Amino acid sequence: MRTPIFIRPLTEDEQRSIQAGLRAKDAFVLRRCQSLTLSTRGERAPAIARQLGCDDQTVRNVIHGFNANGLAVLQAGSSRPHRLRTSFSQEAAQRLKDLLHRSPRDFGQERSRWTLQLAAQVSFEQGIISRPVSDESVRRALKRLKTNWKRAKHWITSPDPQYQLKKTLATA
Repeated sequence: MRTPIFIRPLTEDEQRSIQAGLRAKDAFVLRRCQSLTLSTRGERAPAIARQLGCDDQTVRNVIHGFNANGLAVLQAGSSRPHRLRTSFSQEAAQRLKDLLHRSPRDFGQERSRWTLQLAAQVSFEQGIISRPVSDESVRRALKRLKTNWKRAKHWITSPDPQYQLKKTLATA
């Protein structure tokens, strides 16, 4: 069983701010002030969570945050992740770009145009990335390389081995 956690003793300014927060229109501030007030009364985190209709870990996070940062815990922080995970390293993204300049048929596919989903599948099969990814991951990797991507790339190709020679003779 976890040891009970409570907030540290409040200063007069903190107590006034928390009392004012109990009348706040913002539900985030209100809920946090309620958690802190109940903790000063000696309530434990699970009991506070039941009263407020939230998880007891949420209450613990508020108490830990108050003990560490004071009234800053009443301000909503950013929900943005600290580090964005990228599926493609810089080298892997460059290999992906090189892959897209070849025909999908070179990789055993029965089509001549790339889609993001197909590029993700072939990248995994070719060992460019270590796990399957979504087409959105491929799009973001290409965007980092400043490569413009439309839905599919059109390269008129043919499975005929003499295609390039015939095309050159026809257009010359």
